[in-house]
Amino acid sequence: MSALLQVSGYDEEKLRRVAERLPCRDVQAGMLLSLLGEPQQYSYPSIFIYGHRASGKSYVMDVLLEELELPHVAVSCVECVSMAPLFERVLLSFFGSDAASLLPRAPSMSDFVRLYKQQRLQSPARQTRYIVMEKAELLRDADANLLPALLRLQELVEDNITVILLSEIVWDVFRPNNGCFEPLLLHFPDYSKGELQQILSQDKHPSYSAELYSSFINILLGVFFSVCRDLRELRHLAALNFSTFCEPLTEGRVKETDTHKLWRNIEPHLKKAMQTVYIREVSSLQWEQMQQTEGERSGALRGLSAHTHVELPYYSKFLLIAAYLASYNPARTDKRFFLKHHGKIRKTAKFLKKNEKTSNHLLGPKPFPLDRLLAIFYSVVDSRVAPTASIFSQISSLVTLQLLAQVSHDDQLDAPKYKCSVSLDFICAISRTVNFEILKYLYDFV
Repeated sequence: MSALLQVSGYDEEKLRRVAERLPCRDVQAGMLLSLLGEPQQYSYPSIFIYGHRASGKSYVMDVLLEELELPHVAVSCVECVSMAPLFERVLLSFFGSDAASLLPRAPSMSDFVRLYKQQRLQSPARQTRYIVMEKAELLRDADANLLPALLRLQELVEDNITVILLSEIVWDVFRPNNGCFEPLLLHFPDYSKGELQQILSQDKHPSYSAELYSSFINILLGVFFSVCRDLRELRHLAALNFSTFCEPLTEGRVKETDTHKLWRNIEPHLKKAMQTVYIREVSSLQWEQMQQTEGERSGALRGLSAHTHVELPYYSKFLLIAAYLASYNPARTDKRFFLKHHGKIRKTAKFLKKNEKTSNHLLGPKPFPLDRLLAIFYSVVDSRVAPTASIFSQISSLVTLQLLAQVSHDDQLDAPKYKCSVSLDFICAISRTVNFEILKYLYDFV
């Protein structure tokens, strides 16, 4: 057992299991246990844990609380769109369904505090109770009094309870403008290359030796480590490409020791996968289904170019849809497509004669100004969206991902122009994820 996890007050066998399940995170686990203290002691009211995506924050907390059998409730702020589900989950976990049923339909923080005080008199805490808030950055958009109250909940309910916030942003950005109780801060750094090698090598394939899988992970990290440190994404890439890496072995063309030949076989596939890091074209489930037969496996390789599964933010998808419409629709048709009471769209005889042998899709995407992109975007998106910096930053992200191309010069700040760089199949797949029938808005298909 790691010396960092030899903390008094906890069973040594449980600490040993914790150390086994937390490779390369014993330092952070030891610091966290030091902050929590012994189970019967009063812990600090609130702890703020931050770090990049897939740096082990949620996993370390889950392992510690489960293996050490500490009373806790884990709440995702994505699910709790209001205070009522949060309060109900906490009361249900600590005091049972009868306590949760006492909440009014639209409870306030004072209602929750009052009920908690009543219940703790009947069921006092024998050890520290923990509330773990995942995706805690979403609390900034909740009621103004929720975050300050959670940070000092121990004082409000007069009980041995600690709130742990897990976030991908730093506390300086997270802190409310009106001030609040300052939590203890704990940073989870990114995994180093050696740590990623150690963790990913544990997922060895039962049909092959551990040395072969470790050499494959070393090759994978040599390609992707400079652009991707996300453990989950790297694990996805490893699962996606290991069968291709082993094809020469299954066919008997090379031996496990011929690392150079194995590298030459996998190199073009890894370069292809490099273009789709974070934008998954084939999900893990789809890949497993396609791997069932040899013919389906070839279909999977074709699927790598089909862009069947793309992960983009919600509004970025609508921005990309608007960009595609602006690239392939004539500007004069915008009023008919995006304004009410436009009547039927009729192609004049003169226009049809000029374009009877061609279409906008055959001619390729046309450049469009930023104001036209935003006008179409606000027309096709379902909800009202303010023109904030977030929308403009998502446009920049689409350019960085090479889904949009900026065709104007950088010095033209007043009227930048763009072109959409994706195919019709790609944009149709994107449109299906947001239930938008794009073909009804494309001039070539009317």
